[in-house]
Amino acid sequence: MPHRADFETLLHRFEQRLPEWIARKSRALREPHARMWRIPAAGLLIFGGFLGFLPILGFWMVPLGLVLLAVDLPALQPPLARMLRWIERRWPAAPQGPK
Repeated sequence: MPHRADFETLLHRFEQRLPEWIARKSRALREPHARMWRIPAAGLLIFGGFLGFLPILGFWMVPLGLVLLAVDLPALQPPLARMLRWIERRWPAAPQGPK
């Protein structure tokens, strides 16, 4: 399925822009055996995103929850791939310095 490969490539590039601890959690939740954790985590992120007016919670949680759901719901992958492309254009990668 071409959409799946495109979605996975974009998601991998997006994870490279995230802090390492968040990227690690995202990769772990996307593993096939993590489905029992991924779906509830996605639901909690989406619910928490709608409470974004509260401290700590934020509207950023909605797209993150949708990305996790898209792993199991292929119909979400094409629109989320478009969203990830938009994020790439709006959020240029930081220059990589020495580690």
